[in-house]
Amino acid sequence: MISKLDNLFSEYDGILITSPFNMQYFSKFSGGEGAVWISKNERIIFTDSRYTEQAEGEALLFEVRETNNWLDEVALIIKEEKIKRILFEDQSVSASVYLKMQNRFEKAKLFAGSDKLNRLRMVKTERELKTIAKAEQICCKAFSRILDFVKPGISEKEVATELEYYMKQEGGEGTAFDTVAVSGARCSLPHGVPSDKRIEKGDFVTLDFGCMLDGYASDMTRTIVVGKASEEQKKIYNAVKDAQHAGLDFIQAGVLAKDADLAARSVIEKYGFGKYFRHSLGHGVGLLVHELPNLSPKSEIILEENMVVSCEPGIYIPDFGGVRIEDLICVKNNGNLNFTDTQKDLIEL
Repeated sequence: MISKLDNLFSEYDGILITSPFNMQYFSKFSGGEGAVWISKNERIIFTDSRYTEQAEGEALLFEVRETNNWLDEVALIIKEEKIKRILFEDQSVSASVYLKMQNRFEKAKLFAGSDKLNRLRMVKTERELKTIAKAEQICCKAFSRILDFVKPGISEKEVATELEYYMKQEGGEGTAFDTVAVSGARCSLPHGVPSDKRIEKGDFVTLDFGCMLDGYASDMTRTIVVGKASEEQKKIYNAVKDAQHAGLDFIQAGVLAKDADLAARSVIEKYGFGKYFRHSLGHGVGLLVHELPNLSPKSEIILEENMVVSCEPGIYIPDFGGVRIEDLICVKNNGNLNFTDTQKDLIEL
């Protein structure tokens, strides 16, 4: 992945990486502590004694230096090599660290670079795609199992706990984010926290969950009904399903991310639920479960082949409930490859 940085050296003399995810992406060091310094002549990981052995084993193309103060070490390099222009991660340093950098880095100019570096992670390699697809299959298997567990009287917390257990049983290495398991009127909360509420007959149940596998995340959402769905529930569910189909049919390499959002959003608006679609259509998934590109109404990003994005329209009506359906897809030149093969017809348990 480090080769992706080559073009940046026409503008900058050095690149300072401090976020755990970009440290892992560009150096393979997954410890998350310290900093990575890259220039035309040097590739160095600065970390403390807890992580030096790990860094030496993971980051084979980098020199590892043990230190409790990476800022002083970088300042010394900048002085010795007369570095003038530094790209740094503005989104992963505190204000106090930034002020210290300004003070210690002599006459070198600091340029905000989080967005530039994060964009380099958008297009996935074949290895990344295989890992993410495998992680998503773990979610699909866990979902098929949870259907036998969900029933009236079970609490949201119990469902979330069991779902996370199933993901680990299927090979997941932990959750990619806090599992959402909400029911009834609480389905109007897009990121609702599982509660002690007991599932009742006739409830919508929305499950949004993902696992980690070899450092990569997965993400999927399904909404089901416990018992028989009402006509209003069916209408809302079908609106979301049709909107998701519209988004999936539209997404391919070369389209604007905001136009993909519009393709799905316009369907929900035609159903009369436009004001209840409270978030963007989707987001990138990789080392982080939420990363670039964003499929939002304002995103000017042009989708490229082998980006991995979610497609997840939703409707959230206070005091009633809501529906979200989310698939994880890989953008292709003539469409997309769906990693989520779980059915989307309304499930009535």
